[in-house]
Amino acid sequence: MSFDLVLFGGTGDLAWRKLMPALFQAFRHGTLPAGGRIIGVARDDLSDEQYRALIRARFDEVDLAKRPSPEEFDRFAALLHFLRVDLSKPQDYQRLAADLRERNADTVVMYLATAPSLFTAACEQLAAAGLNTPNTRIVLEKPLGHDLASNRAINETVRRVFSEKQIFRIDHYLGKPSVQNLFALRFGNSLFEPLWRRETIANIQITIAEDLGVEKRGAFYDQTGALRDMVQNHALQLLCALAMEPPINAHADAIRDEKLKVLRSLKAWTPQALAQDVIRGQYSAGNVAGEQVPGYRSEPGVNPDSMTETFVALRAEIANWRWAGVPFYIRTGKRLAGRDARIVVNFRPAPHAIFNSPPGAANRLVIHLQPKDGLELHLLAQGQDNRQQKNAGQSLSPVHLDLDFDKRFGSGRVGAYERLLLDVIDGRLNLFVRSDEQEEAWRWVEPIMEFWRNDNTGPRPYAAGTWGPSAASAMIARDAYCWSEEC
Repeated sequence: MSFDLVLFGGTGDLAWRKLMPALFQAFRHGTLPAGGRIIGVARDDLSDEQYRALIRARFDEVDLAKRPSPEEFDRFAALLHFLRVDLSKPQDYQRLAADLRERNADTVVMYLATAPSLFTAACEQLAAAGLNTPNTRIVLEKPLGHDLASNRAINETVRRVFSEKQIFRIDHYLGKPSVQNLFALRFGNSLFEPLWRRETIANIQITIAEDLGVEKRGAFYDQTGALRDMVQNHALQLLCALAMEPPINAHADAIRDEKLKVLRSLKAWTPQALAQDVIRGQYSAGNVAGEQVPGYRSEPGVNPDSMTETFVALRAEIANWRWAGVPFYIRTGKRLAGRDARIVVNFRPAPHAIFNSPPGAANRLVIHLQPKDGLELHLLAQGQDNRQQKNAGQSLSPVHLDLDFDKRFGSGRVGAYERLLLDVIDGRLNLFVRSDEQEEAWRWVEPIMEFWRNDNTGPRPYAAGTWGPSAASAMIARDAYCWSEEC
């Protein structure tokens, strides 16, 4: 199957940092279909050879394991081409259309790795140039809009040009192997499903922590914030994977229908809940891994008086029979104590205690997303020979079973963007987000944004290198629980 992948924003940060390494890995693994072309599109005035040299130099900045040898890059570079296109000029789209018609590939992928503000105009120009043919697929990067109205406007424009089955709204968290294993854990095994409900689960915690600051994205991040950047998409998609009912099959719409039901079941915000159950923070100067780092307002491109949040913790509930009364805690932030994305499922204690157990000890399932990829099942067992002690055999100690997927399956597993790019080329929509999912997610977070707009207190400060403001711990403590690293 021949394909043309047109990468709008082909010289941008996302292209060289994520997309090109992912495409190269697919090429290295032999999973990238033969007969393909990768066309970088941007306003730069570059020849094919200059573009290949630019990408070659950028590969020096990616992880060592993802760097090609000179021989590998030479073979990969044969796929790389460049076309100068100004997204505001209709004649440039006509030149792109002429180039694509000349080759007439089986599949054409338009990947908009650009600012979301350009999505509407780009889609309209693609249609005007006749580039919305049935064999065309379009990929939209997050964030898709900055609120419900802008998201809806973008989706309406894109749907006028492309059918829903041609639109691939990408959330790279859904392509992570660990998230795929979350679906496998729930729906490929009979072990946990009978326990996956309010009668046996006390609470669920979702943490997406980064130890890095905003890096070179200060200007972008200051207009976005942690709620839009992480909660509205990544965190809520994880919540859906955890809470959804088993789909009738593995087809795309069957999965997305069940995720949509979860989003529609999220308990609506009240003024009291917004005040107590949503915490926003902003990092100040501190120490990360032994190195002094500046506060958010001192980062390049950030407004010195910025009120943008770099941390969010919130408490959510799902109003349905399976989950009624079970709190879901979401926490994400920058410049935290470590890079750690994990889900912790805390089970209720045994209904009648006949053993002596350490205070607070309970069963829990920990699903590691990054940097580790695996599962831990925490149990209680008799861990020592205490036959000579009083009350012999009646004391339990915490133990855990540890499954490291990298060790079990090897470190060469398919990465998120690699998996998703191959799915786009093959036309598989299972791991992509439907427009009604996005709208429901925006509808749920909009009251938070509105509350913050009218709240002059601003985000709570927290020192870089910590786990965020103390109010996040106080929030979960009101339910007599604690974050997993604090228990």
